[in-house]
Amino acid sequence: MVVIRLSRGGSKHRPFYNIVVADKRVRRDGRFIERIGFYNPGAAEGEEGLRIALDRLNHWKSVGAQASPTVDRLAKQAAKAAAPAAAA
Repeated sequence: MVVIRLSRGGSKHRPFYNIVVADKRVRRDGRFIERIGFYNPGAAEGEEGLRIALDRLNHWKSVGAQASPTVDRLAKQAAKAAAPAAAA
């Protein structure tokens, strides 16, 4: 099965996560199929903390990939942030 999940990077006490599409059997930070975004929980004021290619996320979900609960939550945040920008 294909899953959409976070892959951890960064150094100790400074996490940085890539949002990746990967086979469920592969380890968390191992080989992946496609990188579709990133999440930086420690982003400073004015820095971009979250970016997701929502079109690619929707594509992978349409072909059967399952997103983790955290990725679903982050996708909702990204969609909410993109909606006012698209309306303006």
